[in-house]
Amino acid sequence: MSMACHLAIAGVTGAVGQEFLSILEERNFPFTTLKMLASSRSKGKKITFKGKEYTVEELTKDSFAGIDIALFSAGGGRSKEFAPAAAKAGAVVVDNSSAFRMDPGVPLVVPEINAEAIKAHKGIIANPNCSTIIGIVPVWPLHQVNPVKRMVVSTYQAASGAGAAAMAELEAQSREILDGRKPTCNAFPYQIAFNCFSHNSALGPDGYNEEETKMVKETRKIFNCPDIAITATCVRIPVMRAHCESINLEFADPMTPEKVRELLAAAPGVTVMDDREHNRFPMPIDASGMDDVLVGRIRQDESLPDNRGINIWVAGDQLRKGAALNAVQIAERLLEL
Repeated sequence: MSMACHLAIAGVTGAVGQEFLSILEERNFPFTTLKMLASSRSKGKKITFKGKEYTVEELTKDSFAGIDIALFSAGGGRSKEFAPAAAKAGAVVVDNSSAFRMDPGVPLVVPEINAEAIKAHKGIIANPNCSTIIGIVPVWPLHQVNPVKRMVVSTYQAASGAGAAAMAELEAQSREILDGRKPTCNAFPYQIAFNCFSHNSALGPDGYNEEETKMVKETRKIFNCPDIAITATCVRIPVMRAHCESINLEFADPMTPEKVRELLAAAPGVTVMDDREHNRFPMPIDASGMDDVLVGRIRQDESLPDNRGINIWVAGDQLRKGAALNAVQIAERLLEL
């Protein structure tokens, strides 16, 4: 693909859409033209980007003539409706929704893990779920050296995962409660301020919610390892942005915390923050605005025999590596093809 890229962003007014813009600017992503697309509600809005004013256009099936790359963060329904039209018009869609992730004909990509899968695209590339990305970026370099047999994940997920309205709701509820008023719940089914609850995605008949199921299926696909055993419990916590995860790993062979630290210190997209002396480990406020996934609490799981178990704690910015940054990294790789 030529470096003179005609770029479109679908869902530009949302939390991830806005993050797309700041990351494109920071990384100096090369584009010749840029089309900003959103729903009819945002049509006509003005957005200034890199010193130029753009007018938001309504996302339609005819939006993609002459477009090379389309970054989508407009929700699963809109992706299903408009991404095939974009691909048909000759654009490569990098889609941030769950619409195409498990489609066997669509690459599901984390560039640090399986960038080579990008080449197999047929016009659409899927960006994984934010919790999946943040969890597996640090697990992959370990899995390559010593296969992970089983992974147990508990997530601590920020409001940002549910979009800009959810972030605003966390702030508004905090004010309401501190003022002695009843919290208003719109974006979330339950009070998020001063509370935590099981992830608000739909529950399946097996009792797992969609977020938990996504983590299992997506990790297997990205690792190209259908038999890795994974179980997850996903929880929303009253944090603005950046998800945390407690990850317990069972390896095929013995694994020491020292070896884990050594591997992660050299791993792309990972920063080790493991200060036992001061009991200082990754926090959402550390990860917010950061590109890397932060890893700490690296320790042996002494409940497993032969030193085959390791516990780690990770924090990653859900809007950046968990969403917009990962998509932009995919777009950068597309330009190299």
